[in-house]
Amino acid sequence: MEVIPAVDIRGGRCVRLEQGDYTRETVFGDDPVKMAIRWSALGARRIHVVDLDGARDGSQANAEVVRQIVQTVDSSIQCGGGIRDISTLEHVIESGVNRVVIGTAAVKDPQMLRDAVATVGDRLIVSVDAREGFLNLEGWTESTDITPIAFIDRLQAMGVQRIVYTDILRDGVDGGPNFEMYERLSAETSVKIVAAGGVGSVHDLQRLADAGIEGAIIGRALYRGDIDLAEAIAAAK
Repeated sequence: MEVIPAVDIRGGRCVRLEQGDYTRETVFGDDPVKMAIRWSALGARRIHVVDLDGARDGSQANAEVVRQIVQTVDSSIQCGGGIRDISTLEHVIESGVNRVVIGTAAVKDPQMLRDAVATVGDRLIVSVDAREGFLNLEGWTESTDITPIAFIDRLQAMGVQRIVYTDILRDGVDGGPNFEMYERLSAETSVKIVAAGGVGSVHDLQRLADAGIEGAIIGRALYRGDIDLAEAIAAAK
């Protein structure tokens, strides 16, 4: 299983939110590029970069920072936040990003999703973000009545091969991932699954690997020192 450090950018700084709440922000560094360099030097093959301003507001706000990260580190970069049309998606790929993540647009613009699958194939990741059993959009600020399984079934039918699944209430807080949901997703769907939200220990990573999860994104636990990245990468192999 792949261990993927997260670099979340808001206002040009490296931050973490608690449960997706923009009012509960912790700043972990003024330079996201330096943070990406740190994780890359410790062995990360891939880094998950999110433009939080873009996710909430609908258009990329930190594209230049993402470009600098891509040009500076050897790790592959997967990037999301504010990618709502094909033109932006193509620009992100052209900047050197390895995988592109879309969320809101995948729900609200089915034609854009079809075009994205046709344009980048398995380099596309759809972000499936759930709170209390239902999808949330617009940087986790808008609720829906769509269940994750129903949505993933729709994604599979449209050719999507990989998702990032986040249980929002587990994100940025202690308590561990929603293992039951990951086990269900692994058993009931054929998409490749990247877990996000609540990973706080090497044991959590090992349990996700046992459930058949392809990758795990780690944020707060790395920044607080609860997980040593090199140890986590070794344990997840």
